[in-house]
Amino acid sequence: MPPTTPYAGKFNSCPSYSNNNHVKPPSPYHGGSAPKPPRDHVYSGSYSPTENPYDVPQPHAAYRSTSVSSVNAKEHHYGSSCAISENPYSSPQPHSPRQHSTSCPGRAYRHTSSSCSSEHSCRNNGAAAKTRLYGHGIATSYGEMCYHDNSLVSASLEALIQHLVPTVDYYPDRSYVFTFLLSSRLFMHPYELMTRVCHLCVEQQRSGDALLDKIRFREVAPKLVQLLTEWTETFPYDFRDDRMMRCLKDMTLHVARGDEYSWRAMQQMTQRLIKRLSALGQYEEAVAALNAAAQERPASLKTKQASAQRTDILSVCDDPFVLAQQLTHIELDRLSFIGPEEFIQSFAMKDPLENHKGFFRKRKTSNLEAYVSWFNRLSYLVATEICMPPKKKHRARIIEFFIDVAQECFNIGNFNSLMAIITGMNMSPVARLKKTWNKVNTDKFEILEHQMDPSSNFSNYRTALRGATQRSETAHSSQEKIVIPFFSLLIKDIYFLNEGCANRLPNGHINFEKLWELAKQVSEFLVWRQVICPFDRDRRILQYLVTTPVYTEDELHLASYESEGPENNMEKDSRRSLRSSLLHRENRS
Repeated sequence: MPPTTPYAGKFNSCPSYSNNNHVKPPSPYHGGSAPKPPRDHVYSGSYSPTENPYDVPQPHAAYRSTSVSSVNAKEHHYGSSCAISENPYSSPQPHSPRQHSTSCPGRAYRHTSSSCSSEHSCRNNGAAAKTRLYGHGIATSYGEMCYHDNSLVSASLEALIQHLVPTVDYYPDRSYVFTFLLSSRLFMHPYELMTRVCHLCVEQQRSGDALLDKIRFREVAPKLVQLLTEWTETFPYDFRDDRMMRCLKDMTLHVARGDEYSWRAMQQMTQRLIKRLSALGQYEEAVAALNAAAQERPASLKTKQASAQRTDILSVCDDPFVLAQQLTHIELDRLSFIGPEEFIQSFAMKDPLENHKGFFRKRKTSNLEAYVSWFNRLSYLVATEICMPPKKKHRARIIEFFIDVAQECFNIGNFNSLMAIITGMNMSPVARLKKTWNKVNTDKFEILEHQMDPSSNFSNYRTALRGATQRSETAHSSQEKIVIPFFSLLIKDIYFLNEGCANRLPNGHINFEKLWELAKQVSEFLVWRQVICPFDRDRRILQYLVTTPVYTEDELHLASYESEGPENNMEKDSRRSLRSSLLHRENRS
């Protein structure tokens, strides 16, 4: 019976496919010495974007090294001197409205996670708090903010916005800042939220006395800068909108009139933001150039005879552990450019200013979509490598090689590449090669398939993911920190969480329980995303993985038929049709 946990499913290291004795570090699922120190995180040398997709500044250089705990971490209280580099993703903590003391029950730790579907009735009684028993817990209303068992469960949009605004003696908890900045885009544009928060922060300090106003704003300025710093560092892509940058510039000028220290902090924050957005632009241009280069390869490579002379994966890398390492580099590089807001943007309402040239010049979820495209490319690359060789023995050898690569991906914690490889090997053009599969020992492959079995909502995979996450939290080496989830399933989980829970309750309040759960899932991704890959880069292998041409689905079927002939009339008709169609397509091109 195949194992169901990453510990039971641990494989022995795969032997090299050459005479080279490659030393492999111990499995991340067992104790052992730390891996060798990694090289520099970017490629060395001068290469054009079409040669190197990752020769751009890596994101989060300033705060990747900070210790970011999971959302179940201990509550973090803010003070005016709180360091920006501390964990912004701690467990969501409720707060009372700021009319009340910061020691009210709303400040208590959020012990439980309530169901998104539950509703808690509360009344708007001004500043007076109402408390009553609710089931086995206590439901409390502070104005327009409602709590259950000391957990914020619903509030009006106005109350949530007001709750985000810092004052002289108040700063919102970082978990609330992250949660509301992440999901507020379901209800309003980030530019609108930023404009209102900055306006409220300034207006609340007005007293009619110019000198007193200046003194009061000087006191609140550091907290406003702190809030904007969290915004720019956690959701920098919001500031690709020209209006957001103008608002940030206006606030910088306003701060400069009151507090020189805060003004300098704003200047440094803006410089970091510009650097981050510049790195994003370079990355997107490099990926676009790579995709174009891969698609413009000669069509002659798509014939079986030409394919026989084509370089294959074994001629580039014959060690499955090394290839798994390079796949992990690509995964982590591309993950690092996905903004947390991209998970929510696809759910947001259609913006009436959709054609605004600043914010909507680039799609809101482009990096997320590019990562999904990488998964598809890897699947087709695996299928292409298997269907391409004319000899059955060679095809079987490549299948065994990719099984070993998948096994090493599993041991590393790279579940996305693992699933892409399994998907490629299960594509119908590969699966029908029965004579080839008869020469393959499939025991390890069956175990891997069992680990990624979709039955019971991927229960085996989720068990393995929990094991990898626990290993990461107690890691003693960089390699043990790696957790790369099966990304399509992560998106699916967030999608169904959004679809299964209402944004608003019958009383018009925003369902903040849902926002807590969205933030919890996204914050786990942010912890995984910030890991720096500890393995050495191999430029030649990376170049091959991201640029080598791959077959389309029709070309895969035709290559499969040429490798092992049709077995019935349906397959014969399919081969004739594919030959005619592809020939016509090549003549047109």
